[in-house]
Amino acid sequence: MMQLYKTLTKQSFQSNPWKMLVWLLIAQIMVAFLGRSLGPLGVLIGEDFELSKAQVGLLPSALFIGQALASVPAGFMVDRLGSRILLLCVAFCTGLSFMGLTLHSYYWLLLVLIGIGGVGYGAMHPTTNRGIVYWFEQKRRGTAMGIKQMGITLGSALAGLILLPMAVTYGWRPVLFIAAVLLVGAGMLSYFQYRDHEQAGQHEKQSLKKFYASLWSMTKNKPLLYVSLSALCLNGSQMTLNTYIVFYSHEKLNISLYLAGILFVVSEVSGSLGRVGWGVISDRFFDGRRIVILLVIAVLTILSSTTVALVPETTGFVTMIPIVAVFGFAISGFNGIWMNVASELVPKEKSGLATGFSIMLGSMGVIIIPPLFGLMVDVSGGYTVGWFTIAGLMIIVLSLLIAISLHLKKTNHVL
Repeated sequence: MMQLYKTLTKQSFQSNPWKMLVWLLIAQIMVAFLGRSLGPLGVLIGEDFELSKAQVGLLPSALFIGQALASVPAGFMVDRLGSRILLLCVAFCTGLSFMGLTLHSYYWLLLVLIGIGGVGYGAMHPTTNRGIVYWFEQKRRGTAMGIKQMGITLGSALAGLILLPMAVTYGWRPVLFIAAVLLVGAGMLSYFQYRDHEQAGQHEKQSLKKFYASLWSMTKNKPLLYVSLSALCLNGSQMTLNTYIVFYSHEKLNISLYLAGILFVVSEVSGSLGRVGWGVISDRFFDGRRIVILLVIAVLTILSSTTVALVPETTGFVTMIPIVAVFGFAISGFNGIWMNVASELVPKEKSGLATGFSIMLGSMGVIIIPPLFGLMVDVSGGYTVGWFTIAGLMIIVLSLLIAISLHLKKTNHVL
């Protein structure tokens, strides 16, 4: 009887990939709800610690240093152990570290604990990406990955919508502590409800020697390297928007802190729609091709960033809504397509390592670009140079994507 129950339960799980997607999405939302709260709460944390704009920019940099350090080892671990156990581990890693950072007043320790939280935050990506690769075939994978990646911007938007107003009223420390507790609870729930696909454990487990050999092969995969360098610029630009849109709106446009927070939410909700929308467009209208979508995203980002750089100081909140919405739809919506490209350039059994490798390189942009943008603001006393710099980075992205397309065309690989 027990064997029959286990068989029926297994069949129920294996026949419903969308149920598994729900639990991957919940885990992704809650990790982002906590980790990406550094964007909307940056103003309050900066006031508490008396930080400059460049120092505030180092907060997300610390998170993504942790992500960069964790992404490749996490890819190796998830390829060996599966996604289920990693869902629990990353929730505890990020949750406990963020609980700790609410309990002290030292800037250096704040950065260290955010970095530790970034280890969990970064490990979540290859963990959930591998689940998508095994549960969904290529023609549906773009949509599924977009929905899963939507969890990042949705969690970030919820942080701006819920945590920022609560932090203004009650202080950022207790509010962030409660959010960390919720993440740990969500991680436990996902662990008990999610199941790895039966094919995920059928491949030979890599030894450490084979792991290093596979990692070295990733560096020689030109399309993967180029898309990762593109993601470096895109990721850094995305986190710059997340980190400074509240500062920019409040300081340059004289919009209230609450409405500036709403603009942050608009950018993240638009990014959530973009992550799903770009995946659907890729699957349904471009037969699963991804590079062309990234090209469109880069062009839209150039137009949006240039517009934000040029708007006069008298621009009102209502006028900024569509501008920020398009900006967010583009730059915060690219991640699902990026993860698809990274995972589809290698065999399935190496998808965790490939996405981990790509995330490691992509994270470098978040480490470098936001504090550099903040330094430009501190030195110039304005935001114009910074926004034009974002547009310039997108020109580099366009060049890299064109190089990828030409390389894939030579090898008859359509992507």
